[in-house]
Amino acid sequence: MSRTVLAIDIGSTKICAITAEIDNNNDISITGAGTTKAQGLKKGSITNIELASRSIKTAVEDAKRVSGSSISTAIVSISGAYTKSLNSNGIVNIQSKEISLEEIKRVMHTSLYNANIPNEYEVLHALPFNFKVDDQDYIEDPLGMNASRLEVETHIITTQKSNLNNLKKAVKGAGIEVENIVLNSYASAIATLNEDERELGAAVIDMGGNTSNIAIYSGNSIRYNEYLGVGSNHVTSDLSMALHTPLNVADKVKLTYGSLLTPSNELIELPIIGDENTTHEVSLEVVHNVIFARVEETLMILAQFIENSGLKDQIGAGIVLTGGFSKMDGIRDLAVATFGSIPVRLAKPMEMNGLFDSLRGPEFSSAIGLIMYSANAYTRYEIDVNKRVRHTNEMPVEQSSVDFSNTPDIPVAPSEEPKKAKMINLAVEDAKEKKSDEASSLNKFWNWATQLF
Repeated sequence: MSRTVLAIDIGSTKICAITAEIDNNNDISITGAGTTKAQGLKKGSITNIELASRSIKTAVEDAKRVSGSSISTAIVSISGAYTKSLNSNGIVNIQSKEISLEEIKRVMHTSLYNANIPNEYEVLHALPFNFKVDDQDYIEDPLGMNASRLEVETHIITTQKSNLNNLKKAVKGAGIEVENIVLNSYASAIATLNEDERELGAAVIDMGGNTSNIAIYSGNSIRYNEYLGVGSNHVTSDLSMALHTPLNVADKVKLTYGSLLTPSNELIELPIIGDENTTHEVSLEVVHNVIFARVEETLMILAQFIENSGLKDQIGAGIVLTGGFSKMDGIRDLAVATFGSIPVRLAKPMEMNGLFDSLRGPEFSSAIGLIMYSANAYTRYEIDVNKRVRHTNEMPVEQSSVDFSNTPDIPVAPSEEPKKAKMINLAVEDAKEKKSDEASSLNKFWNWATQLF
């Protein structure tokens, strides 16, 4: 039986909503899509909840109208702005000498517990990048192995609680409940990287309208993520100032003549800011120089991020550029020159059933990645924003379909069994504490009575 999912990619310049059907084999079929201009957002973060809600609602209603679905929950992307990352580790002893899913969950929660996370921050993802079984390092999947000790190193991505709550409010204002939240660069990596690239290591750079987000994959997990508040709109602003022309005209110039290749000496007529009836001539060489300077500076900062990560030697598959900004003519050649000997490729989202032509561009990588995340295309193990341990082989279970209290014969998905056991243990512990409290009260009364008489 297939399930319907809704993904909402909240970008700095556009909001994209996509609906899809996912079957029991996690095969995806896109059924609807809606895109609208982002309002109430600045550099990927909510600045006006009402305006943002309106934009989200427009995109969602368009997607639902095309697909004919009435879904009311969604998986949503969040910008890398205001995120902080840290590494942590955990260790547990294996009593049964065989590693089960429960031990993996326990060690991951231990690494999360050991992390020094500020009070005003909330965990977005906890991604294990190194499992260690006894003294053996870099175990791909420890499940079912014999061991007496299990260790894990985890990359933890956090965001400000206020940022997270504002995002949830904006989505809820559009009549949609947030089911899960995923970092946009993580979603872009899911949509663009193949298995070999994840294994060899790659840096995915999602270049959008107002932001550029980078995520470095190594050993099938994110090891580093960073955010830069610069995107293609900054090129528009630069052109507007340099050419002394309105922003909308500068944007048309960027889209029509924007190229990082050999400049032309051709002249174009442009209106002047404040007096659009008056025009002046501008050489395309000037246009080229303005664009080239901004893009080169952006790529140089991103190259510095890779250098600072300490993982430059571990990205054997090179750098993957995606996002709307990556469509600029000649950007790959400039990236190759800027990043040095590291190979660079331009990436679009992976092909899938029903993928509309309008969704095949690199600007939709993050949105498609959200849909793929819903189909279990994430890291082999991770803790999500709901503090739930996810694993790629889990079975999708509707939360409302499982009642642990009075339906013991209903099969429960492996990912839900620990919850059931935990609830039973808590109930037993509560009963023991209650009994202990009653006994303690009787003892106190008896001691008081014997002292009186």
